Amino acid sequence: MRTISLAQLQFVDLLDPGDVVAWPQGPGEPLALTERLVAQGAELKNPGLLFALTESDTLRPELREHFRLFALNGAGTSRRVTAVAELIPYQLSDLCPMIRGGQLPMDVMLIQVRPLPQGGYTLGVVSDFTRALIQRARIVIALLNPALPLMQGDCRVDAEDIDWLVDGDTRLIDMPDPQPTALEREVARRVAEFVPDRATVQLGIGTLPAAVAQALHQHRELGVHSGVVSDVLVDLVERGVVTNAHKGVDVGRTVTGGLFGTQRLRDFAERSGLVEMRSVEYTHQVATAKTLARFHTINSAIEMDLWGQANSEVAGGRYLGAIGGLLDFVRAGTASPGGHSIIAFSSTTPDGKHSRIVASLGNRPVTVPRVEVDVVITEQGVAQLRGCSLQERARRLLAIAHPDHREALARGWRDAGHMNG
Repeated sequence: MRTISLAQLQFVDLLDPGDVVAWPQGPGEPLALTERLVAQGAELKNPGLLFALTESDTLRPELREHFRLFALNGAGTSRRVTAVAELIPYQLSDLCPMIRGGQLPMDVMLIQVRPLPQGGYTLGVVSDFTRALIQRARIVIALLNPALPLMQGDCRVDAEDIDWLVDGDTRLIDMPDPQPTALEREVARRVAEFVPDRATVQLGIGTLPAAVAQALHQHRELGVHSGVVSDVLVDLVERGVVTNAHKGVDVGRTVTGGLFGTQRLRDFAERSGLVEMRSVEYTHQVATAKTLARFHTINSAIEMDLWGQANSEVAGGRYLGAIGGLLDFVRAGTASPGGHSIIAFSSTTPDGKHSRIVASLGNRPVTVPRVEVDVVITEQGVAQLRGCSLQERARRLLAIAHPDHREALARGWRDAGHMNG
């Protein structure tokens, strides 16, 4: 490992022609390194960028002048460039083997780290699939960031993993929980009614997960096992809602692959000792789900057709989401003893003009096939689809569509030649 200053870092001296550079998603992005990389893009020879969800200003459409873009996710600020990027579909449970097998374009890894008191370094806020990228990379460049929380588990890296250590930056990307709308709160209330006490829950990030967490405030003795967590976790623990006492495994600890929140969450995770950072090779595996008691996974979709097929990727012709861990957690909820997979969304678009339950997805992608869908919840009610015939699935989904759109949906279903009983 060699140490240099940020001012000395010249990517043209380190990158080979055609190299693809990657960095961790969300708050794991080492801002000083990515900013310097894009600023030096004109000096590089046919470079590429591989990225997942971003929440910074790094990615901009004009980067395509100097960089090839490879997107794993269309959410956050990544959606600024998905129209000019090559999109790579994947499931998170499969991603680490894909990375190690060289099936993704990746040569150089940028990370941020903080030294651990007992030796080695921590990635602090991410564990997910980051170590697999580090192991695959020909060159690993690490930025020292003393603001990272001192977390262990799968976010620990050895000094031998790092080729270049760059002097520090204390910036971290904050991801505060957004404020849910009244409609999202009503959807969340329905979800909370379905989740029993002592269940283990999986929540993502965004307005609906934040609303669901708030709606769970009266529950007792919940556990949390999730791909990422946000500041709402702190509220649930401090209220005594989350104790992790009845998970069946990892008792007493919240398991996650990312701290996607603010300083409040980072401080809580470091000081409490109640959060365990694990990779997607643990968090997103069905084998893990089978050990979790009453695992209720809670996710969303852009739209769902009357077959029960969900699209979570494309809206209005734009790529806005990803497959990511959605399908993994859909399967996990049904694999858990006493568990359920919940797909929740409002029945209409925010203006009420368009139903999010549709007669057909048309040429839009099927992110979750109908055979995988278990429970669907809108503000209009709950539809349990597992084990239902196609006709019964359509009837149950029509019942939780918005009343203003039900007649048109039923007509479109009939006009397509489907039996509706």
